[in-house]
Amino acid sequence: MYRIWPTSMNTYREKLGILSEMIAFARSDAGIKESEHTFLLGVSRMLGIDQNDFRALLDEGVNPRQPKTQMERILQFHRLLLLMNIDQEQHPEEIRQLHNIGLHMGLRPSAVQEVLAAMHRYPDLIIPPRELIDIFRKHEN
Repeated sequence: MYRIWPTSMNTYREKLGILSEMIAFARSDAGIKESEHTFLLGVSRMLGIDQNDFRALLDEGVNPRQPKTQMERILQFHRLLLLMNIDQEQHPEEIRQLHNIGLHMGLRPSAVQEVLAAMHRYPDLIIPPRELIDIFRKHEN
């Protein structure tokens, strides 16, 4: 699995917010599939989220928190992209929701569109992190 989050993440609450947003996104296509649950569980472990807190997020949720830096937003967008593609299915609603999440995070619309188009050039629709970052850098100029 890619290392897809910064090591300097500030607080446990921010980690819960990131995971909460991922869980909400996983539910966007009529529930969390087993492959998505496994991915989310792995992310929760890598973030150091207590298993009881993970279960509570699945049951109750937490208000998602906006990542503070541009790099953290790009990395969160990448995590959501990975989550969307974990089951190797993309539903129009998922793509629309991911696009809107990217815009809500303040990511450039042209970069979000390019990432969503570029994913089809890679096996399993997984854009390498370096490529993703290069796309966003290109659109910042």
